[in-house]
Amino acid sequence: MDKKNALRAGALASGTTLMMLLMSSPALALTRDDGDDPGPGLSVAQTLGLYVAIPLALFAVISGLVILTDKSRKQQKQG
Repeated sequence: MDKKNALRAGALASGTTLMMLLMSSPALALTRDDGDDPGPGLSVAQTLGLYVAIPLALFAVISGLVILTDKSRKQQKQG
């Protein structure tokens, strides 16, 4: 009985997704709106720095601060 329910749920989810994709209109990204003033594009290095390097650096800094200010290790060593 569980297999039948799983198949039904999968068919419903995929059908709903397919219908939403078919019924949605395109994003019209090529059509400019009034007031659009796009700037110059980013290079590969700028894109990688902005979306990869900076988040990784922020993660490392936050993780380091959490590790440095962790009090549970100090309490375990004393006891």
